[in-house]
Amino acid sequence: MSVLSLILNASFLVQIVMLLLLIASVMSWVMIFQRRTALKYARSNMKAFEEQFWSGIDLSQLFRQVSAEPNPDNGAENIFRAGIKEFTRLRQQTDADGDAVMEGVQRAMRVAIAKEEEKLEAHLSFLASVGSTSPYVGLFGTVWGIMNSFRGLANAHQATLATVAPGISEALIATAMGLFAAIPAVIAYNRFSHTVDSILSSYETFAEEFSSILHRKAHASEL
Repeated sequence: MSVLSLILNASFLVQIVMLLLLIASVMSWVMIFQRRTALKYARSNMKAFEEQFWSGIDLSQLFRQVSAEPNPDNGAENIFRAGIKEFTRLRQQTDADGDAVMEGVQRAMRVAIAKEEEKLEAHLSFLASVGSTSPYVGLFGTVWGIMNSFRGLANAHQATLATVAPGISEALIATAMGLFAAIPAVIAYNRFSHTVDSILSSYETFAEEFSSILHRKAHASEL
């Protein structure tokens, strides 16, 4: 009646269900560690770039520095480059007024933020799918296993607990594996979603502050 023997003696369909749940659990843990590292890196990059941005460095000099050694994984840096590039391009047009320049700059930075949001939310949908479907997949294996147990019980001459217990035990393992796959995925998804929202809020705040600086420049001297 060991767990391993129950799994090995389970019906073929229940074994397939268990295998799928095991694969989903392993993949979700891989995604959890990958997303945890990526979000931690994104937050640290954001803080480092903000410190550099607010250090008093000239924006033109900062743009040259980040353009010389661009970091595609630094969201704030990507937003900054998108805003500066659009600002410079529009200011070179003689017929562009300040409001038109700022409208284009804000549009470019919104696009950059949307791209960063897509990066931050990568694989979160997989965790959500594992968290929502794994219990039902495990329940399907349990129902199928219990059906087989009662089918075997109908052919038995004497119904005893020893006859029914192995089949029900192997069926319940499928539910346990479904919960084992779902619970970490749900916890990680909720945690990462909160972290993504926090980072995106920082990006939007930075974009607004950067827009205020460019707004003053758009109505004054050249950058």
